[in-house]
Amino acid sequence: MPGMSDPRFARSLIYLCEHSEQGAMGIVVNKPTDMSVATLFERIELAHPDAELSGQPVLLGGPVQVDRAFILHKPANPWQATMKISDEIALTSSKDILESIGTEIAPESMLVALGYAGWVPGQLDNEILQNAWLTVPADDEILFDVPYEERLPAALAKLGIGFDRLSDVAGHA
Repeated sequence: MPGMSDPRFARSLIYLCEHSEQGAMGIVVNKPTDMSVATLFERIELAHPDAELSGQPVLLGGPVQVDRAFILHKPANPWQATMKISDEIALTSSKDILESIGTEIAPESMLVALGYAGWVPGQLDNEILQNAWLTVPADDEILFDVPYEERLPAALAKLGIGFDRLSDVAGHA
């Protein structure tokens, strides 16, 4: 929402991966770093991925564990460290998924992010009640097919609004 006071999350679109009584966790999917996927592969000493993936920016997934890569992908095939989010999408943080690029077992779609966004139990719920976040149903097409700079407007369009039409003031009855 426009009133988000934390600059790390201003105008962020977060794909929520888990929300339970233990807390919540998500990946910011619209904030690129200055690193490409090809550069990341060089740093971890892997062969360059295909040309399309090589040019993609690595995203800043959030402020927690920014030294660790998290890969949102589909299909939700299991890897060494995979959390299944839905029947189609999973989040993996093990190197084996990156090693699969260019093989027949590679994910058909993926986003690579450094770090994640995390909330302690009840924190995200309270922030939503305080009008800090607006929720939109997840959309695989926005996540994997829309350029990162167009993802937030595309998500808001699902609600029939634009960011400029939002207010940082909310009423509670």
